[in-house]
Amino acid sequence: MNDWTTFAGDLVEQWPLIFLGLVKTLQLAVTVSVTGFLLGVVVFYCSISKTRWLRSFWRAYISFFIGMPLIVLLFLMYYGLPQLGIKTTPFVVAVVGFTMNVAAYNAAYFTTAYNGLDRVEIEAGWAQGFSNRQIFSYLTLPQVLRLSVPALTNQCINNLKDSSVAFLIQYTEFFARIQELASTNFQFFKAYLLAAIVYLGMVSIIVLLARHLERRLHNSSWD
Repeated sequence: MNDWTTFAGDLVEQWPLIFLGLVKTLQLAVTVSVTGFLLGVVVFYCSISKTRWLRSFWRAYISFFIGMPLIVLLFLMYYGLPQLGIKTTPFVVAVVGFTMNVAAYNAAYFTTAYNGLDRVEIEAGWAQGFSNRQIFSYLTLPQVLRLSVPALTNQCINNLKDSSVAFLIQYTEFFARIQELASTNFQFFKAYLLAAIVYLGMVSIIVLLARHLERRLHNSSWD
């Protein structure tokens, strides 16, 4: 009981820094979820282009970044680029690295959904004289996004969880602050249990929001 009291005291003392770390975790996770989604749409669009070299290049992009471990990419950018004279902040490195990685996964999800589409509507669009961009914007993308909601939800969850590796490039997010708390009192089990509970709570919120979105999309499809 005394150990828990001591831990609680240290938690209260360091709470401002821990809360700031939590804010920075959410900032990173939300940012890369948005930028990774937007770049993923662009990569997906290019990967189904009728231009062969463009299609091949962006499909290679997807394979490359899915195959490269995220931590290797972050280390390459944060510790490697300064040797080439390119220096930036840990947050910028994390956003750029995560975005390139997440975009590849999102584009792969979109491609899987695209391959399962009924081509009748797309062929009807061609018959009506729609341009490639119009068919993509009005027919292909809306259907692909609807089918990709579960995969995109999982990716947002992964973005939140993977943000914990950013402390390895000196980005002091939530897990980095928990590490500091644990090193203060050596109550590692309690500190990491707290981290697990907080992450679980944030993931649960994402899941609830995604289920609400799926219900709305399902209901609208029947209108």
